[in-house]
Amino acid sequence: MSENRKRNVTLTIRVTPGEKDAILKKAGQAKMTLTDYLVTAALSAQIFVAEDLKPALTELKRIGNNLNQITTKINAGVFKSYNFSEVIGWQARLYEALIAIGGKPWRP
Repeated sequence: MSENRKRNVTLTIRVTPGEKDAILKKAGQAKMTLTDYLVTAALSAQIFVAEDLKPALTELKRIGNNLNQITTKINAGVFKSYNFSEVIGWQARLYEALIAIGGKPWRP
């Protein structure tokens, strides 16, 4: 960013009074003008966009269906207990997929 550039375009945003106070406080703590603070924050912020959640949502629905089937059988007295390790594995894979979409490593 060039320090000598001319800022001649206005950008208007709407915030609550509390948000305004918090932003002004942070700009002051950073010893920056409000404009410099907002421009720096906006241009340096890393944003992750989840473009395709369909596979993860499908997997989540499958896990929910399996849990419903298991619960129904337990409540009907078909069996007294169930080994949930397979379901836990499905959930772990789903969490890994969602975290991968967010761009951060997953730690159990």
